Amino acid sequence: MNTREEPDSNLQAHFMSVYRVLRVHQTLKSCWIHCFLQMKEKSFSCDRATMQWSLFLLLLMGQCVFITCHLYEYHFIKEQMSWDEARAYCRENYTDLAKVFDLTDMRRLQDSAQNQTEAWIGLYSEPGRDNRRWHWSLPGEEYTENKTCWKDGEPNDYGGTNPENCVMIEDKWADYPRSTGDKWADYPCTHTSQFICYDETMKDNKTFHLIMEKKTWTQAQNYCRQHHTEFKKLLNSKELWIGLFRDSWRWSDGSNFSFRYWDMDSFNDGVNNRTCATTLLERSGRWSSAGCDQRKPFFCYDDKLILIRENKTWEEALNYCRQKHHDLVSISNPEEQRWVQERAKNASTPFVWLGLRYSCTARLWLWVTDYVVCYERWASGGRTEDCDMSAAMTTGGQHEWVSQRKNETFNFICVKH
Repeated sequence: MNTREEPDSNLQAHFMSVYRVLRVHQTLKSCWIHCFLQMKEKSFSCDRATMQWSLFLLLLMGQCVFITCHLYEYHFIKEQMSWDEARAYCRENYTDLAKVFDLTDMRRLQDSAQNQTEAWIGLYSEPGRDNRRWHWSLPGEEYTENKTCWKDGEPNDYGGTNPENCVMIEDKWADYPRSTGDKWADYPCTHTSQFICYDETMKDNKTFHLIMEKKTWTQAQNYCRQHHTEFKKLLNSKELWIGLFRDSWRWSDGSNFSFRYWDMDSFNDGVNNRTCATTLLERSGRWSSAGCDQRKPFFCYDDKLILIRENKTWEEALNYCRQKHHDLVSISNPEEQRWVQERAKNASTPFVWLGLRYSCTARLWLWVTDYVVCYERWASGGRTEDCDMSAAMTTGGQHEWVSQRKNETFNFICVKH
């Protein structure tokens, strides 16, 4: 009499899912094939608890190996055009003139060029003091008026001759006893001061670095990017530069990206009608400004994401993306998070669905690509591990992830083919 246990159908199905994703580790995959074949021939003797724990370990070991699949692509166009002609060409054939989020994007942009000296990017200026906007230097950090610490009467462009487009924090005792903390004041960016850098890769308490050498704001920014990560967004201290600035430059597609990479030897901020931006490929890709009617080669970008402003359940959103595009979006690193949140800002619902759901069989969160979560951006208290849960991104605020019941209806973001 055969007493062998009939294999659990759900576990068997999950074995097939695991097989697909364990391609990154051949030895581990072969062990799982052996167990699966035993199960298929009804000689399955693997303990369920042992197998579930092994599954977790194997996924943890093997799944955090990603094949880079960018959510946008750069295209270098050799034909020389004016800036307006280049923008029209990019919008007709791709998405728009190239925008740049950070130094990683700059390296990608340079890699896609073909031994050229200079090319248009999608940055242009609307000169005038009333057209300036505040930005945090750190990519992905958004400036909001309700989270500011301006000193009374600031910002004020004091003196009126030299624009005060950069910001310092001043000694918190400067306006004692009214002050409850450090206050901000605008200064000309050519002023010199000490400053604070931070390093987001540090795992100990040495995240912040006080630099005693005095530099202009731009010099301080360059120093922080070279030796650490960026300017510190805000830190209690005496008079120091912080990573807050304003300018009149805009991206062609309307994005609010704050990254700037000016070559200060050649950059003129909108002077003499030089209101369109170029990247100087022979000067490490640094940017300069030029008259928009000059003819140059240029960079376009092609966005692989599409926001669907229709309200659907998670399953409906998944099916829609797979039928009409490629899949619901997955996020594997901070750069992809920042790119996705730019799309989420334009949603008509408070959340947008992501391609992330909780698997009760595996007892962990899995992307629709069958990868586990190696990068995460959960809101505090926002993760609920339940069989009926999928993940969504908030469309405002910090664009964090929260668990939502699958039968809720939201907008969603697809990845195009």
